[in-house]
Amino acid sequence: MDGGDPRPRGTWWREGAVTATAFALCLLGGVVQADGSTLSPPSAAGYLIAVASCAVLPVRHRAPLAVMAATTACGVLVPLLGLLLSPLIVAPALITAYSLTARTERHALIAVSLTSVALLVASTPLFGALSWKDVSRVGAVAAFPLVAALLGYSVQNRRAYLAAVEERAQRAEKSRDSEARRRVAEERVRIARELHDLVAHQITLANAQATVAAHLFDARPEQTRKSLNELVETTANALDDLRATVGLLRQSGDATGPAEPAPGLSRLPTLLASFRRAGLEVSVHQEGTARPLPPGVDLTAYRIVQEALTNVTKHAGTGSARVHLVWSRDHVTITVADEGRGVRTAPAASTAAVRPPGYGLIGMRERATAVGGHLSAGRRPEGGFLVSTELPLPPAKDTTRRADGATAIDGPTGDEETGDAS
Repeated sequence: MDGGDPRPRGTWWREGAVTATAFALCLLGGVVQADGSTLSPPSAAGYLIAVASCAVLPVRHRAPLAVMAATTACGVLVPLLGLLLSPLIVAPALITAYSLTARTERHALIAVSLTSVALLVASTPLFGALSWKDVSRVGAVAAFPLVAALLGYSVQNRRAYLAAVEERAQRAEKSRDSEARRRVAEERVRIARELHDLVAHQITLANAQATVAAHLFDARPEQTRKSLNELVETTANALDDLRATVGLLRQSGDATGPAEPAPGLSRLPTLLASFRRAGLEVSVHQEGTARPLPPGVDLTAYRIVQEALTNVTKHAGTGSARVHLVWSRDHVTITVADEGRGVRTAPAASTAAVRPPGYGLIGMRERATAVGGHLSAGRRPEGGFLVSTELPLPPAKDTTRRADGATAIDGPTGDEETGDAS
């Protein structure tokens, strides 16, 4: 930058070169004679026209219409001063016409048209016949501003096109960045939800089994040994699940080997058996005909039952819970209820008092919403806690053909007719 002027130095050099070129062309046009005689030094009138028309060129970007009027007026004065009006001597007007249409669209067409008309009138002799040389010269003088304006208009369109392309590229880049951030955030939430469901379930069972072992350590050694063996099995399963999950996260590409199917309601008997080993008796009751579920809905149903029973084990202070599945035409309703009062043993209660609130209910709601369902949870008026979710089912006509990965409940889940646990 030069001093306090915000325009870069390169602009002044360019403006100086344009002005000097226009000044040289004006002087050259001032010495051209119609009869083609030998060139002579420029006259005082030629210098006057060159200086007057070129002096305003540096400000043509700030006041293009005013500079256009000034250069046109200088061109009109050329015949009155005894000089030959040619495209060379009106070079400043041509440069201004180009700059006007290249920079702005406001009044550009009107200004250039008026310039061409004025130069046409000024270059046409009022008396005498016109030769073909005069006609060609007059036509060139009138047409050159329009040609310069057309070039300027083309440059303006090119600049607008490049600016639009650059803007679209920037918007696309921002959209890609936003989409990448959104996907990363969704993946983090999904991983956090999966780890929460996995760890909370296994650790809650291990805690319950350890509590039972500590309570029966002196009175019933054999039962203590059984609880400890179950605790070892539970922690081993938890480590296996964590190792598998972390292994998937560490992979840089797709897995080469077959992945284990995602859990669904078909694994509900195994899930209930793990809670029974931890001392929670779960009764299951079904209404309607079980139907295959899409993989995403099947996993959601399994995780909601798992998390709800985990919360019962952690907070309900009761040894029983009920799982109720109602199959209808277009949705399945799953409820998990208990009759507890939210009271644990003294050691567990003191530990839970300092724990921050968890994310179990949040995760269950997110899972249900993600597959098009909804979930509600709250205390029951008669006591205890109730978790209820409604998940969509595929159309009934599609149930005759079993979808890949969609499974119904197989194996014993308790007395389904009466709702008894075992």
